[in-house]
Amino acid sequence: MSCPDCFRGGVSKSHPTGKEATIHGVKTYIAEPEAGVAPKGIIVFITDAFGWDFVNNQVLSDHYAKGGFLVYCPDFMNGRAMSPWVIPSTHTLLEKQSWFTTIFVKPFLFLQVLYHVIPWMITCSIAKTEAGVIKYFQALRTSPPPFGAKDLKIGTAGFCWGGKHVVTLAKDDPKHRVVRHSSQTLSSASEPLIDAAFVAHPTFIKVPEDVEAIKIPISWAVGEEDLQMKAPDIRKVKEILESKKDVQHEVQLLPGAKHGFANRTDPDDEVAMAAATRAEGQAKSWFSRWFS
Repeated sequence: MSCPDCFRGGVSKSHPTGKEATIHGVKTYIAEPEAGVAPKGIIVFITDAFGWDFVNNQVLSDHYAKGGFLVYCPDFMNGRAMSPWVIPSTHTLLEKQSWFTTIFVKPFLFLQVLYHVIPWMITCSIAKTEAGVIKYFQALRTSPPPFGAKDLKIGTAGFCWGGKHVVTLAKDDPKHRVVRHSSQTLSSASEPLIDAAFVAHPTFIKVPEDVEAIKIPISWAVGEEDLQMKAPDIRKVKEILESKKDVQHEVQLLPGAKHGFANRTDPDDEVAMAAATRAEGQAKSWFSRWFS
């Protein structure tokens, strides 16, 4: 289940600098490294509930690109992402308000939030979107690279809703594997869809089942005050990954950070912004390590 923090947070005051295009049949926001910088590889950014065209997700994609990566942020929700209108409304519902707002405004806001949340949960469930995510990554592996690369590295970063998809990809299910494009290999053997994974405050994760199945190098960032995945759960995640000697990993529990901190940070909250910056650096460092 989602938690209230899945639908609230801050809205970025920055402006996206990338472009939009259709990649493998899916609308995608594209963020590129600075001019003259050859990409280390591709990072596919799998968003939270607010989708590919939410300003926060596009701006964070831009930040990742500055680390020397080509970043794709696809519309895996097929145009049905959560409306950003829900963010301030959820804040009003969850915070202490005047008696007038509590009695007369909150009931109206509650119904409006449900009007957006319930259809999103039905149309954008993990079960209904997983096939599209897998297909996108298979197309990346089997198509000519978008830039010169003899060994194209592909990673994925997932936030909240997107974290579940990333963990699924990190399981490296044999039936999802494909043979790379001919420019990338002389072998006919099928290979994993991704080379490395990063998740921040993921939702819908089943502990221990999902974590025990992970086979791909993965980096994990979760807030100490996360309502979705609490400290005992993340300690269990760390314990499981440490027991898997064949899986490289790192797990960071960030003090004071709440669910959604990595991409829906309140720009005026210094503690949250520090945690978001730390998680961004964690992701860039992780992908640089596995793309080298």
